Amino acid sequence: MVQAKKIALYMVVVFVLYTIITSPKRSAELVQVGFEGISSAAQGVGDFMTELVK
Repeated sequence: MVQAKKIALYMVVVFVLYTIITSPKRSAELVQVGFEGISSAAQGVGDFMTELVK
């Protein structure tokens, strides 16, 4: 079971590196979208906590 997880993780890492190398512009766009999503989620949590305290 542990061996299968290591193989799966290795395959994911290789795929990500391959994607970055072959299409860096698209990869940068995907990373930007991901960070915008995280930022929006954090903003939502912050707004919720602010309203909760009021």
